[in-house]
Amino acid sequence: MRLLIAGVDEVGRGCLAGPVVAAAVILDVNKPIAGLADSKTLTEKQRDFLAQKIHQQALATAFGRAEADEIDVINILQASLLAMQRAVENLPISPDKALVDGKYCPKLTCAVEAIIKGDQTVAAISAASIIAKVARDQEMQIIDNTYPGYGFKSHKGYPTKVHCQALKILGITPIHRKTFAPVRKILLTTFLAGEVGHL
Repeated sequence: MRLLIAGVDEVGRGCLAGPVVAAAVILDVNKPIAGLADSKTLTEKQRDFLAQKIHQQALATAFGRAEADEIDVINILQASLLAMQRAVENLPISPDKALVDGKYCPKLTCAVEAIIKGDQTVAAISAASIIAKVARDQEMQIIDNTYPGYGFKSHKGYPTKVHCQALKILGITPIHRKTFAPVRKILLTTFLAGEVGHL
């Protein structure tokens, strides 16, 4: 009997805003998907095409996430592991083993192995990286309508020059990660300005 292997990866660790989103994918060995690769090496069009194929042809796919406020409480590494744990737990089929991108393993009920640069070498992890990236990017495009002026549609929450400038002008939103240095700096500046104003 063939083991069911889940590939697991997350996106959004380096962002200043929004959730960290993880995906878990159990591929069907009888339906191989050509072109799977690290999501960062693919174009948006390629990712969208492959994400559709993955959802259609994989035995199972699922997502997990950790929100900005959770990230601020437990730190980004633990939040990433939590999101991956949730993704595996949300799979409709229980895997025999999970292969996770990176150096650290989330707490799972099945066997788990961390593989450095696994998104480049393991098809199931590549698939997870792709659907996680597509899902999070789509969410940040929607968030752009809720918080206009920050440029979420283009930078997806990453610390670009445009994003950091918008933070200085518009201040932080509820989806910003308050423990991340550029956001923390804005909060501190605002607090000190308020203190001076009270003098």
